[in-house]
Amino acid sequence: MNPLGDLFINITLSSALQISILGFIGGILSGFIGSGGAFFMTPGMMNLGVMGPVAVASNITHKFGKAIVGSKKHGELGNVDKRLSIFMLITAALGIKLAVWAMTFMFSKEGGAKGAGANLYISLVFVIVLSVVSLSMLRDIIKSRKLKESGPSTKIVDFLSTLRLHPIIHFPVSDVKVSLWVVLICGLATGYLAGTIGVGGFIGVPAMIYVFGVPAAVAAGTELYLAIFMGVFGALNYAYEGLVDIRMVLLLYSGSLLGIHIGALGTKIVKEVVIRLVTSLIIIMCVLSRLIAIPMYLQQLGMIGMDPVYNDYLNTASKSLLYVSGIGGGLLILYFVFKSVIQRRKIQKSLSIGILNTAQRAA
Repeated sequence: MNPLGDLFINITLSSALQISILGFIGGILSGFIGSGGAFFMTPGMMNLGVMGPVAVASNITHKFGKAIVGSKKHGELGNVDKRLSIFMLITAALGIKLAVWAMTFMFSKEGGAKGAGANLYISLVFVIVLSVVSLSMLRDIIKSRKLKESGPSTKIVDFLSTLRLHPIIHFPVSDVKVSLWVVLICGLATGYLAGTIGVGGFIGVPAMIYVFGVPAAVAAGTELYLAIFMGVFGALNYAYEGLVDIRMVLLLYSGSLLGIHIGALGTKIVKEVVIRLVTSLIIIMCVLSRLIAIPMYLQQLGMIGMDPVYNDYLNTASKSLLYVSGIGGGLLILYFVFKSVIQRRKIQKSLSIGILNTAQRAA
């Protein structure tokens, strides 16, 4: 029995609707970016009053079911490298196990402060890791535009290829050759972050693109395939600790299973540089959202002397910025998807008319 007592919030109609919306937007982002969308959904649930470890546990449980749908869609488009996923899974499972242990230890120690210690830990990891990832991606995009190149930087890939760290594995679907040691290290980091903040894709996907040299669309699909197994393993470990709220899992599913189809379609018809630009901008705004919430947790832990009345203002500001980033990013993705679909239909219509006119003249 968990010594912290009742861990789960009372879910009202309003909060249920908000969780479903979080799932829908997260689903779009997941299919489009390949991150699982947890970078949006985990802090979103925390803003609703859900304790950090419960938000992470419920999200990673929801993740594997959604990943099945997303990876299937990407598989149909030829965007899944199963061989690469299996190799990364070897150490990803260890990373998840370490993360669950650290989370439950910290949560039990800080239970008297309503889990503020665990919330602070999650937020700090979130801000540090995703700031580095998003700013690196944005810098790479700006640099590539100046050089009139649309592809990601290959500096790390080229450097590692000169080291020749054997054994080197060939992955035919991605059409890359990568050192086994590099794959295992990236798998460990992906698993640890997936178990800590529910966001493994923001290490896994950039690692595949910038370290392995995998195309962005294949990296997104491969990460979703890997997320199936990481989600199952993480869910079992967190469920054993009593931290999974199945109600929130089902509510997230109600929105994400629709959104993920839209996002996955976008990877096939939207330019790769646009995918990376949208990804980096959304992450930066989500990082700012979590950064705003950190003083609230510091106050709850007694580490700063801020008046508790400001906690509500900070939470509202954090929540608002998060929704602006998620809804704005989701609408931007939908815009690019529908724009591409309309353009394709116009081209097909023009070709059909041309073929018909040619046939009529021939007759």
